[in-house]
Amino acid sequence: MKCLFLLCLCLVPIVVFSSTFTSKNPINLPSDATPVLDVAGKELDSRLSYRIISTFWGALGGDVYLGKSPNSDAPCANGIFRYNSDVGPSGTPVRFIGSFNHFGQGIFENELLNIQFAISTSKLCVSYTIWKVGDYDASLGTMLLETGGTIGQADSSWFKIVKSSQFGYNLLYCPVTSTMSCPFSSDDQFCLKVGVVHQNGKRRLALVKDNPLDVSFQQVQ
Repeated sequence: MKCLFLLCLCLVPIVVFSSTFTSKNPINLPSDATPVLDVAGKELDSRLSYRIISTFWGALGGDVYLGKSPNSDAPCANGIFRYNSDVGPSGTPVRFIGSFNHFGQGIFENELLNIQFAISTSKLCVSYTIWKVGDYDASLGTMLLETGGTIGQADSSWFKIVKSSQFGYNLLYCPVTSTMSCPFSSDDQFCLKVGVVHQNGKRRLALVKDNPLDVSFQQVQ
């Protein structure tokens, strides 16, 4: 499994690009760009906060939340988990930050974006609200999602929201590739699925080969 992830990442053609695109790099919104919708059928808005919830109920449900990673020496909570049931606490609100702001405040399917927990925190912990993919975990045989990422930079913090083949949406992790020149590329050959693994009795978000996490988005009022 370790070789699979390392091979995937090594095959990715890394390119150098500006962390902020300007009018010198005009990008047109594709005519078939599809907005991501919340559970009420409204288009996601980068100015608003949402909970990432399951499309299933009971033991198959559970919101996504920020928690402390086992054996982590990080000064702040930096693990991304999913509750074991939809009965109980609500998830930690997030906001979605599109890779380009030329198109207003909307969030679109297949758009490269950053995800940030929308919570009040100390200055020390600000970077520990931004999602990224961590190092390979040999004990679990995969790479875990954690916080400590950046916004708009060439690192491991880029994700996509894509329509699920079953219900709702899937999240994909997309390493920085030549697709950065096209923020709405539907070519996901270099993207990896986000799912769940079990870590110390908790459900931890991680990169998976099969069974991606099916999610929906609920606006925080």
